[in-house]
Amino acid sequence: MADAHSILVVDDELSMRQFLEMLLSQKGYQVTLAKNGKQALGSIKQKKYDLVLTDIRLGDITGLDVLRAVKKEHPDTVVIMISAYSTTEIAVEAMNEGAYDFVPKPFDNDELCATIAKSLALLTLEQEKAYRSTELKSHLHFNRIIGNSPGMQAIYQRIRQISPTRTNVLVTGESGTGKELIARAIHDNSERKDKPFVVVNCGGIPETLMESEFFGHVKGSFTGAVADKQGLFEAANTGTIFLDEIGELSTFLQVKLLRAVQETRFKPVGGTREIDVDVRIISATNKKLEQEVIDGNFREDLFFRLNVIPIKVPPLRDRKGDVELLAAHFVEKYSKKLGKDIVKLSSYAIDFLNRYSFPGNVRELENLIERSVALSSTNIILPESLTISSHKRRRWIEGIQNNRYDLEDVVSGVDLDKIMSDIEGAYVKKAMEVCQGNKSKAAELLNLSLRSFRYRLDKTMPDKNESGDSDAE
Repeated sequence: MADAHSILVVDDELSMRQFLEMLLSQKGYQVTLAKNGKQALGSIKQKKYDLVLTDIRLGDITGLDVLRAVKKEHPDTVVIMISAYSTTEIAVEAMNEGAYDFVPKPFDNDELCATIAKSLALLTLEQEKAYRSTELKSHLHFNRIIGNSPGMQAIYQRIRQISPTRTNVLVTGESGTGKELIARAIHDNSERKDKPFVVVNCGGIPETLMESEFFGHVKGSFTGAVADKQGLFEAANTGTIFLDEIGELSTFLQVKLLRAVQETRFKPVGGTREIDVDVRIISATNKKLEQEVIDGNFREDLFFRLNVIPIKVPPLRDRKGDVELLAAHFVEKYSKKLGKDIVKLSSYAIDFLNRYSFPGNVRELENLIERSVALSSTNIILPESLTISSHKRRRWIEGIQNNRYDLEDVVSGVDLDKIMSDIEGAYVKKAMEVCQGNKSKAAELLNLSLRSFRYRLDKTMPDKNESGDSDAE
């Protein structure tokens, strides 16, 4: 049970107050209720609470007024705002006024309790920054990889197994999934860790120069060869060479590479003397090399030489739980880099990230967070700072909204609250229609608890929700 911290709950909806009182009391908190803002102000003057949980819309004064009053009377009191709807201006203002977080309605009970518990344990900004830095380090694997999802845990186990060996590895996965990080982790945990780690972007070197880049050349071997040049394979001798985008190699270079892999020796361009090398090869590609072999674009014998141990990196959309960890890591990284004092992402922002598919994977998430840190005007990242590219945003929103709205309309001004209300209302009404008024089934279709569904139904179809109909009607 939690320590007996005191919490003031401010909400103008009776059922919500009663529910929060029951939920928080079960966690061991001392809970006081206020049915509106004025009553909350009176309670604040009489007593110092450890935490105030207040809705934004209270019917009389706003939750922002409560927030300001709390911070004026008791600056150390934690304030968490809860709301089904809030504008960007209100969110920014609340964060600037000292709110700890925004929690959207309907909320997940466990997540709300976790947010409350964490906020009470971290009553100062510096404490929270130190805590989050320590927490992130506990999720850092091989000093460079963030993520605790089952797919990544399996990769960590594979890295531990194969790092001590000299076997070649093929890392596959979509662009932006972090294949180079895995290659570096293998190298850093091998007996070659103090030897060279040479990265070669096979898709970034012109084909005419590739052989020279790989194996070097001797002076005078071709126009422009004014001196002997060491190749990348020789530079990686006794260490590891990472061949990124291996699927981009031409058939000619595949033949040259195959011989070097088989015989561990090669001749520089224009040279007569063979050079022996001891190199471990880690390759990576976002292509399906098996299909490339079938299509005749990649040599089968080279594929088998490189693909001794395969590692497939899952896309970010399949790494449940890792998005929040990665985002927090990037917030800390770019806050330091850009000289910002940003602590974390708001609950709304985390919800936004968890609902986005990230076709660009971790690289896209990192770019998004860097841009968001640069744009943020508060010490907490809010959803409006999370700007995805216009063509991806259009596709994502059209998928949710069934083409009802166009992002380009924002140029002439839009009512975002109304748009979101319309979307929610349309889905609630459609679910009720499909289920012929059966609220339990409608809630199930929308993946909502019955309580959450009834809350939304009350906003959308108040007559229907107050008609006395049973949930199973």
